[in-house]
Amino acid sequence: MQSAKTTPRSNRGSRMTTNLQQFFWLLVFLGLPLLLYGLWVIYPTIRTFTLAFTNYDGLSPARWIGWANFKELFQTEAFRLALWHNLIWILIFITIPTSAGLALAMVLNQGVRFDRFLKIAFYLPLVLAPVVTAMVWGWIYHPQQGLLNTVLVEILRFVKLLGFKVDPESARQIGWLGDPRLALLSVIAAAVWRQVGYVMVLYLAGLKTLDSEVLEAAKVDGAEGFNLFRYMIFPMLAPVTTIVVVISIVDSLRSFDLVNVMTLGGPFSTSEVLANYMVLTAFHDYRQGYAAAVAVILFLITFVFTLIYLRQVMAQEERRS
Repeated sequence: MQSAKTTPRSNRGSRMTTNLQQFFWLLVFLGLPLLLYGLWVIYPTIRTFTLAFTNYDGLSPARWIGWANFKELFQTEAFRLALWHNLIWILIFITIPTSAGLALAMVLNQGVRFDRFLKIAFYLPLVLAPVVTAMVWGWIYHPQQGLLNTVLVEILRFVKLLGFKVDPESARQIGWLGDPRLALLSVIAAAVWRQVGYVMVLYLAGLKTLDSEVLEAAKVDGAEGFNLFRYMIFPMLAPVTTIVVVISIVDSLRSFDLVNVMTLGGPFSTSEVLANYMVLTAFHDYRQGYAAAVAVILFLITFVFTLIYLRQVMAQEERRS
């Protein structure tokens, strides 16, 4: 009888020991990642928000100046120009790569010849580091030896053979990255080339999840070609489209590598974006408090679009349930 009474206590003791051991190993495996996340993400984020209200220059002690940095931001032409360029970047990114990626996905989903090779070829630019992409496109845009101007020279030579009065060598005078009218669009073109493959992969994954029975029923009812795409396929791809649009917006807001390597925001700030403007202000002008204010504005813009995305995802989940 005595042993029977002590058995439940021993079981509770062993379970408590097991729970303590599990909690210990949970701390061991999660403690280091959480510590690193706190040091590299949480603390810098909080530090950035606090520095945005100071005149910190990276050397002398920070002095609290309130909202002065934010007031100066919207009174500075360079900041307004960089913000406008980011808006142009967003507009192009949610139209051209999205449309081109969806078109490629629709074609490759039909099982064309060499589809695996084509998928790899279109996705390959995303594998390259942005700095490598910037260097490659910098060579393409070179006025004298660049591929783009060389092709234009050959086209003009053919046009000249047809009897038109043109100077083929005049094409080598086009400075794609040095012309204030062309610099921003030239950098965005390189970014679009890199983004199309990513969008294509997302839509290909979405097309694989479509209900084949619903599509077959639509075909039986007479839907085909563009009408099938417009009224059936594209609405069913709405969740993927939402993801693509949000990712494109976030990628356009954090566009830094291509701009910094290809133009450094020039000429005359005509290709400047917020991320590059922030870095130059912090480490070239030694105004890290002012740069932190730029970072806060960039964070808030990204946060708004993220909230919109999460709201749409939650609404879709509620409709499904």
